[in-house]
Amino acid sequence: MYEIKENTRKIDGMDVTTYTREIYSANVLSVEAGTNGFQGGDSGHGSRTYFRITDCGSTDIRVKAHGFDGDEGLEVTLGGDCELETIIRALKFITKVLEDQAKEVYD
Repeated sequence: MYEIKENTRKIDGMDVTTYTREIYSANVLSVEAGTNGFQGGDSGHGSRTYFRITDCGSTDIRVKAHGFDGDEGLEVTLGGDCELETIIRALKFITKVLEDQAKEVYD
């Protein structure tokens, strides 16, 4: 079992509850995610979604932002078998947190 920490972040003036955990292998990642869920529309209606992945040790990770100030997207590249393993676990954690907090998912 692993420890999950709860936190509140202010995202564009909105309070968002986030959850953080660490993922251990030959490398170590910290992952944090949260949302205030569906708010009935676009960004102006107040919905905020947040996630962060942090290298805490020995992770071969590179991130490239696209567009002015990274406003058009990002790409993430990882090197190594353990990085593949830990990023899969990190993305599963992010997905679980966001689905649980959204309480409603449209496929």
